[in-house]
Formats: sequence, structure tokens, C-alpha cells
Amino acid sequence: MAKPATLESAALAALQCRPGAPLLPQAELKRKLTALPAWKPSEKRLRKTFRFPDYYHTIAFVNALAWMANVQDHHPDLSVHYGNVVVDWSTHDAGGITLNDCICAAKTDQLAP
Repeated sequence: MAKPATLESAALAALQCRPGAPLLPQAELKRKLTALPAWKPSEKRLRKTFRFPDYYHTIAFVNALAWMANVQDHHPDLSVHYGNVVVDWSTHDAGGITLNDCICAAKTDQLAP
């Protein structure tokens, strides 16, 4: 079961990604991060580690995330391990973090138990 979202994160998760999103100005990124607990900007990307009790739950999360990313046509970089997944969102065409990355981070949070 997903964790309850704040109004801000729910509003972000309700948005859809759009092609050609520009880089977020630092002030706007800082505001968006208040709605994205534990997401950290790191080297032009948003990063968060999700922990799971076993491999089955890890892969179930990865599969749900892959489906969502496909629907949004915006794809993360993943590092998948036995009991955790490191998720990196970045818009390579823009050279860093865009609104699309924040939208997908909020959608990712909704998938986590």
C-alpha cells in the first residue's frame, strides 16, 4: 500500500510529463523538493533509494515503475539490488532536472509501500 501523499506531492503526481520541458530554476526546484521527501538533487538528477524486505518486492516495485515510466515516456536510471532500488530522474535532453523529473519522482513515491 502506498504512503499517503501531501497535497503538494499529490498535485505533482497528477500532472503528466511533456516533451521539451526546460530546466527548473534553482528556486523552483527547491520549492518542488519540499513536496518530494528524501529526494536529493545530485549531479543534475533527483535521486532516492527505496528499500524492500526481499527481492520479490524489489522487482515488483521496479516493474510498476517501468510501467509508469513507459506511460509518461520519461525513463529513470535504476540501480537494482536484492533489497533496494536507487532511482535517478533526469532529463538528458535538457541537461538536468525539469518539471518532468519532479512529476515522475512524485509518481514513484506513490508506488512505494
